[in-house]
Amino acid sequence: MKYNPYAFSEQGIYMLMTVLRGDLAIKQSRALIRAFKQMKDYIIENQNLIGEREYLQLSMQVSDNYRKTLELRSDLSEVENQMAEVMDRLSNVVTRSELSEIMNEFGEPHIKRGYLVLNGEPFKADLVYDEIYRQARKSIYIVDNYIGIKTLELLSGCASEVEITIFSDNLAKGVSSNIYADFCKEHPGIQVKLHCSGGVFHDRYIILDYGTEYEKIFLCGASSKDAGARVTSILEDEDRGKYQPMLEKLLTNPPLVLK
Repeated sequence: MKYNPYAFSEQGIYMLMTVLRGDLAIKQSRALIRAFKQMKDYIIENQNLIGEREYLQLSMQVSDNYRKTLELRSDLSEVENQMAEVMDRLSNVVTRSELSEIMNEFGEPHIKRGYLVLNGEPFKADLVYDEIYRQARKSIYIVDNYIGIKTLELLSGCASEVEITIFSDNLAKGVSSNIYADFCKEHPGIQVKLHCSGGVFHDRYIILDYGTEYEKIFLCGASSKDAGARVTSILEDEDRGKYQPMLEKLLTNPPLVLK
């Protein structure tokens, strides 16, 4: 018989630290924190033991949890003060400085003009692409000759009203028609169109809201399908006018036929 396991969430562990008291309880709380971190490290180090699809789903779930946590940071100051008062009444189970350090680990400052994606950090790389895609209001154009299932999965958090087009020659193993069909079935609210790139591109680009006042163009050092596998940079180019002839030509390219 299958049943849901009993397990602590990361947030649940932090909540335990607000109610447990005494020297032994403090040691247990810290042991739980260390155990949870070791578990996450183990998952990352042994990601090849699970299938590509399962790993991508885990990656996207972690990214989604991380985004939700970032949304809570706007109330961080008030929450910290309230929790610190509770800590004082519970004989300083956790000091204010320790609490502040723990809470600040939930989020990191955003880099507005460019991103450096480090190798071996696929979750953080996913967050970078997610942050870029979520800036789009009308459309997203992706120019990349090498695409994969991760290229599609990274787009799953986009708003349903955003039109998404990938321009690619689908080189190497690429995306199969079955993978594309599965993605469309799993994400019916996300419409991704595929067009040929014409066999003339080496660099990768992300273009947001082309032709509008919100237009942004990012130069990508690597394919999003390899996010986190190598050190790469993603930079915004404010000189958008020079890209107009290239983009106008791309928009006339025929649909990409998958095999």
